[in-house]
Amino acid sequence: MNIRISSKVEQALKENKPVIALESTIISHGMPYPKNVECALAVEKNIEKEGAVAATIGIIDGEAIIGMTPDEIEEFGKRKGIVKCSLRDLPIVYAKKLWGATTVAATMFLAHQAGIEFFVTGGIGGAHRKANETFDISTDLEALGNIDVSVICAGPKAILDLGLTMEILETKGVPVIGYNTDCLPAFFTRTSKFKVDFNAKTPLEIAEIVKAKRDNQLKGGVLITNPVDEAHSIPEEKINVVIEEAIKEMDEKGIKGKDETPFLLSKIVELTGGESLETNIALILSNATLGAKIAVEYSKLAK
Repeated sequence: MNIRISSKVEQALKENKPVIALESTIISHGMPYPKNVECALAVEKNIEKEGAVAATIGIIDGEAIIGMTPDEIEEFGKRKGIVKCSLRDLPIVYAKKLWGATTVAATMFLAHQAGIEFFVTGGIGGAHRKANETFDISTDLEALGNIDVSVICAGPKAILDLGLTMEILETKGVPVIGYNTDCLPAFFTRTSKFKVDFNAKTPLEIAEIVKAKRDNQLKGGVLITNPVDEAHSIPEEKINVVIEEAIKEMDEKGIKGKDETPFLLSKIVELTGGESLETNIALILSNATLGAKIAVEYSKLAK
């Protein structure tokens, strides 16, 4: 296999210590430099503060790295032309010995290969608006249905069709857990009109749900949604106007496929005067803290 696990991560896995996988698309395609690198390193620090080990995942010269070094993260933040790498791209990136920034789906796959249960991200992909016409549905949902990795996020990205995304998750047997919320958070905002499947009050409660799924050999992931804090939440009505404007411009420019999300997120940053970027950073840091707490509780249950 084209995988190299860092000695720190490998040791933690051998000793059944809590490990958190992190994606690299958020570094290469999610934020501008140097904010992207600062955020990635701060996320790792939050995880380590809670007693877990951070494993940022990316592909360098066709080799998947599970546990990138700070220098490698820095290079991912600055380097141009890194491939945004989902599951379909892995064999190409491996064969051509390219650099690849892993999406949610690819990170889940590589985390599972390495034996990591928990993965922290900002928000997941899902069914795009008008997906019932275009069939534009993220591989993230397929990965959640098939890969035994639990994902901690701030909900599906607000640019998506949240209702259709939730329907697909239900079809694929993925439980959607809210952390101290009955309501599905929508990335930039704490609220949406959709309900989660269960409101868990503590990290231990979530760890117990994940363990019950694994003990009973129920395939696929658990989606744990953690609302961004009140101070950084953008009101639903405000962000929806911004998203509609960004989508309109994207359609006018004919931007499609894997270029859609980076364009929209960048445009939303511009239209909100940077507010959405600060929200993005706040929610990933909060997710990292929660993910680490869950992983710590899970490692105690697994002993």
